[in-house]
Amino acid sequence: MARQSSHRPETDEPGNEPAGSDGAVDPGQIDGSSETSDDAAGTDDAPAASGTPDRSLWEEVRIDPVEIALPSGAGFTLRTYRPESELTPTDIEDREQDDLFASRSRQAEVDEDEDDETVVILDEELADQFAEADEEEAERDGKAKAADSDAKAAEEEDEEDEGEEVPAFLTHRGKLLLFKSPEALVTFVKSGAPHDLADLDTWDQLVERITPADVAPLDEDSYELDLVVENLRGGHDVWDSTLLIEAGEVARDLAYALRLPAVLDMLSPGSSLDDLDEALRATVAGGLGGFRGRRRLKKIGAQTASLGWRTIIGKISAAVDWRD
Repeated sequence: MARQSSHRPETDEPGNEPAGSDGAVDPGQIDGSSETSDDAAGTDDAPAASGTPDRSLWEEVRIDPVEIALPSGAGFTLRTYRPESELTPTDIEDREQDDLFASRSRQAEVDEDEDDETVVILDEELADQFAEADEEEAERDGKAKAADSDAKAAEEEDEEDEGEEVPAFLTHRGKLLLFKSPEALVTFVKSGAPHDLADLDTWDQLVERITPADVAPLDEDSYELDLVVENLRGGHDVWDSTLLIEAGEVARDLAYALRLPAVLDMLSPGSSLDDLDEALRATVAGGLGGFRGRRRLKKIGAQTASLGWRTIIGKISAAVDWRD
């Protein structure tokens, strides 16, 4: 639509007066200020109309909503980063009971302990010798344990001083709680049901204030693990650096929080998947490092990478408790 000319008409010449009941000049008709005012008003209203979520709650409680997409579906959960001393590790006893190999290992330990308790006394003199040896060994063990305890205490004190933060999710008994909708997540949070974040110093504040509208994860807190394997299978030319880097970040966080040592090992420094991650980050950074990163990517087998990630996603999926 053509806008009015900004040229101001001469008001002292006949026929040039703008239309009006009294011949007065309407500023809006002369320079479009009325239209501009309307546009400005619309601009001022835009942020409110856009429905941008208020992040003040999450900043105050130091917890964030997270969305994770897995092959079985997408769901919402919560994540925080805190010093390890402030967190309650999730209990994986139920998972170990379901693990046939872990059960056999525990039974073997019990059998070994029972065998150790069986004592055969050959004669009184030999028994005295054994007793003296046991006392000496116990004394040595006591000194060693005291030294270990002091070293461990010093190490723990150093860690506390450093204040290193570790990830924790909304988990319970070794399972990640994922909710199909924001409403379901809020209902659970307010229900008082048991979980591993309940002891956080800001949890009560979150319970009191959270609403479904608050559960709107940022783009960097939304992870598409369901697309990783398919993307890797496509070959080096179609690998999505952002997708794969973010997948590695959340997989490491989940493996730590859910106590999945096998996943941590697969993503540990020096592993093939960690090499993939570093090469992808180098390509994103660009420059000479990006060139070297692309060369490194070509040496990583697409099949090996996709199989590794399929294993990781399978282990994470097995540790999920879906909630409607």
